[in-house]
Amino acid sequence: TKVTELEGDYLSDAQQLYEWLIRPLAAELQQNEINNLVFIMDQGLRATPLAALHDGQEFLVQNYSLGLMPSLNMANTKYKDPQNLSILPAGISNFETAGLEDLPAVPFEISNITDNWLENADPLLDTEATKANLRDARSDSPYGIVHLATHALFERGKPNQSYIQLWDEKLRLSDVRDMGWNSPALELLILSACETAKDSYEAELGFAGFASQAGVKSTLASLWQVSDIGTAGLMIEFYAKLRSNENSIKAEALRQAQLAMLNGTVELSADLLSWSGGSVPLSDEVQAALNQGNGIPDDLSHPFYWSGFTLVGSPW
Repeated sequence: TKVTELEGDYLSDAQQLYEWLIRPLAAELQQNEINNLVFIMDQGLRATPLAALHDGQEFLVQNYSLGLMPSLNMANTKYKDPQNLSILPAGISNFETAGLEDLPAVPFEISNITDNWLENADPLLDTEATKANLRDARSDSPYGIVHLATHALFERGKPNQSYIQLWDEKLRLSDVRDMGWNSPALELLILSACETAKDSYEAELGFAGFASQAGVKSTLASLWQVSDIGTAGLMIEFYAKLRSNENSIKAEALRQAQLAMLNGTVELSADLLSWSGGSVPLSDEVQAALNQGNGIPDDLSHPFYWSGFTLVGSPW
């Protein structure tokens, strides 16, 4: 989906949903000084970009951190400081053998994350991003965060056909229990460049099914086919907030990263990606891809680029 296809009067829908879902509770939320909202949604609603709901003046994300839970009894609410969690980054940029669209910003995303926040990181890139390597890496070290920058697909009504694309094979939902992500429980799984099903019903099965079958505490993933380079900017900013002293809650780190895009702190120029920590030059591969796609994407402040990411499971 191109952002130009979403440019219609999205605010009218965003405001109507706000009136139905939030307005009846707004006074009580303010009175009780609530700053995080977790939604347990029915079918047909779980693919709603909650961050983009609008009260007529502001987006919902400007006032609350947000997320989804499949159910309360599945939620792990024990807090663990994300600053102390080790991270296993993995990504694939070349999908020729899988017949999927390449993701040229993945090496750029992974390299900037590892350079800025991970000491002695050894990411699994392209041919190294295999099921066996992911399983073995966490068996050797109980990583608290696994970051997968790759495609994923959630099939409606077919959980065994839903998958995350690895280099040499598909990691299906039915295979997840063999990854060791529930022993010990994985604190955060990040699917930073996934291609989820476009229909909302298909996406809701993916999030609820994946969170429950994987046994992970929280999953950060997208509701639609997201922008490759826009996602890189969001993820770089997300890690900055996750690792900061002031924003040590996952849902709040995501909120701050989304606000950085909304407010123009994360932005693209001809050859730079800027974020709150400075600017980094775009790689040759990213620049070539941008040129092939008619240059720099639309303004990254548009909800298309930031509201499609949501946190599933525990906000903590």
